[in-house]
Order: sequence, then C-alpha cells, then structure tokens
Amino acid sequence: MPNMIYSPSEQTMWEAVGRRATIHATDEEINSKYTSRDWRIVTEANREQLPNFVEALRRPGWMELRPFYQRRLRWDVERQSKLIESFVMNIPVPPLFVYESDFAKYEVMDGQQRINTIREFYSNGLELAGLEQWPELNGKTYSKLPSEIKKGIDRRSISYIVLLKESAGSSPEEQMMVKQQVFERLNTGGVELTRQEIRNCLFQGEFNSFLVDLATNALHRAAWKLPPFTSSEKDLPSQQLLSNKLYSKMADVEIVLRFFALRHADRYTRGLQGFLDLYMHRARKFTTEDLTWLRAMFNETLDLASAIYGALLFRPWDVRVGTWEADPHVAFADAVMVGISRNLSVKDRLVSSKALIVERTKELFVRHADDGLFMGRGNTKGDVVGRIEEYVHMLAEAIRV
Repeated sequence: MPNMIYSPSEQTMWEAVGRRATIHATDEEINSKYTSRDWRIVTEANREQLPNFVEALRRPGWMELRPFYQRRLRWDVERQSKLIESFVMNIPVPPLFVYESDFAKYEVMDGQQRINTIREFYSNGLELAGLEQWPELNGKTYSKLPSEIKKGIDRRSISYIVLLKESAGSSPEEQMMVKQQVFERLNTGGVELTRQEIRNCLFQGEFNSFLVDLATNALHRAAWKLPPFTSSEKDLPSQQLLSNKLYSKMADVEIVLRFFALRHADRYTRGLQGFLDLYMHRARKFTTEDLTWLRAMFNETLDLASAIYGALLFRPWDVRVGTWEADPHVAFADAVMVGISRNLSVKDRLVSSKALIVERTKELFVRHADDGLFMGRGNTKGDVVGRIEEYVHMLAEAIRV
C-alpha cells in the first residue's frame, strides 16, 4: 500500500466546501427567499388501474426501482398479502412518490415494496397467506382467484405523485439536495428508514456499491455477529438475515462508511450523521484508483485489528463486572479502526505488542468509566476526535515499551 493515509481524491475532497444556510435572517430576506420559489416543490398526481400499471412497468426505462432507490427488502409474504387484501376490500393505499428523471421516466422514491408486491402478484409469484378478513383466499395466486375477485382487483388503481424536475436546480448537487430533503420526509411503506438506508437510496453509484461489498468481508461479518456472506444473499437474503436489525437497517454498511469518514475527523461538521452524508456525497467522485486504494487499506486495517484483538475485536471492557462485553460497540470500533489505520507502517510491532495493547485498552475504559467516551455517549467533534486521538496515543505508548 502507498505510504499515505488518504487516497488521491480524498486529499482534495474537502476543497470548496459549500456554505450552510444562514439561520438568522430579516423578515425581508425570508420573504424574498419565499417569493423567489427557492425550495418550492412542484408535483403532479397520476393514477393507473393495476393491470395497466403492471403493463407500464414492463416498458424499458419507464420506472426505475432498485437501480436508484435500493434498500434491503423487508416485506414478508404476509405483509405483501395484506396489501393485496386492501385492494380486495377497496381500502385506500398510500400513493407512490416518484422523481421525474427525464420526460416520462421516473425513479421510485417511496413505494418500492408496494410496486414489487403488485408486480409479483400479477406474475403469479405471490401466494397469499395470513389473510384475516379474506382467509378464503389464502394459498391462492392471482390466476387462481375466483373470477369476481379478480375483476374487483383489476378495477382498483394505484396513484403516484410525481416530483417534477422543475423542483430542482440545474446542477447535480442541487438535484440531489432536493431529492434528499423530500426522501427524508417520506414514510416509506410505514417503515421509517435509517440514515444509512437513505444514503443507500440517494447516493447510488460506485462508492455506495463499494461500501456494500466491503461489508461482506468475512472478518467484518464475524465481528458484528452476522453469518458468512453467500452469493445468493445479493438477490434474496434469507429471512433469518433480514430479521437481524444490524443487517436489515444497513448498519453493517454504515460501520464501514464511518471508518472511511472518521479518518477525516478534523473536518467533522453537521453532527455525525450529517458528516457521514457529506462524506458520502463527496465520495461519489472517487475514481477506480481511489476505491482500489481504499479497499486495500480497509482490508489491511481489519486484518491487523483482528490479529491484535482476536475474538475480542470491537468488544468493550465492562468496568462494572471486570470482563469483556459480549457484543461489539460501534464507537469503540471507530477508534480502533481509525487508530490502527494510522499505524499500518508499524503493523509488525503492533502484533508483537498485542497482549499489552489489550491490557492498555482495558485501561482506556477504566479511565473513561464516568464520561463513557469510548462507549459513544457523546458525538461532538471533540468527542469523536478525542476518542480517536486517545486510542492512537495508547498504541504509540504500547509499542514504545
């Protein structure tokens, strides 16, 4: 690996950081902003009968689902079935929310689960189950429904609200900001999205795919108590895996992002989640060379951390009972990964001093038992930088002995 701590693009990624909006303004300035139509959302409403909607989904490029707004699927068969039961009973279904990426071409911002359910149902891929009001339909697919039920469903419609391109400015950054503001305010299918799911939706591209791929690292999965990665997981994660909150909410991917972003803790701003958003936004410009460099650095850092801590990787020392906690902790993992990444040039010395490092790690938790610094009780810039710097200092002292 090159003898530097940042990839080529990372070295310039913080140049010309955009200014944040002014909080204090006069009434005249506020009125001027409003009349200038800044941040005014322009929408239109459309409605399609279900068979027509399914047919339109088959048109190439008409409505992009997972390619842009991708998330780990959560709806099981019973929840899908209840959506179909709602159509049978003519219960109003919330509208979809889509973004007009080009004329008559849309990207789904809210409603992917509903669309997938409707499409799967009409292709006979969904066998209804768990219905309470219409239990007579359990076990049936669309083609096996009684004729009157089928006619009734075919008369139902799905509505969708279109966020028109006029809502966004001309630059890609302005367009992304508008999408992010709208997307964060949507309640997708009744399930609130985490910030990482939103990032995964809004920042689709090479870097996002890169993070998802790195999260399959065997050591990473083992440390966070996830089962080993299998190729079938990309298309159809097991229900057991989806029931794991860390995985289903994409926290395993956010942990990887935290590592890359917090290596730049001196640039920390907007709070932790805002800083992760900012890094993710700027990382979209990373080149193949950057990603290759970052992958090697992540893997080497994780390998070294595992060589030092073994089964104790990322697990805090519980001062109250005098033992290592059973589960890893994210804030502690941040300090370990960032701290070790700064010391890859002396990895042999770190490994030879691993017993002392483990003992000195205990001392960090004892010293901060009251303020909880290494347990992430605070996430100000001072807290984040303090965790990392104190851990780095501990490593330096350990290999100096």
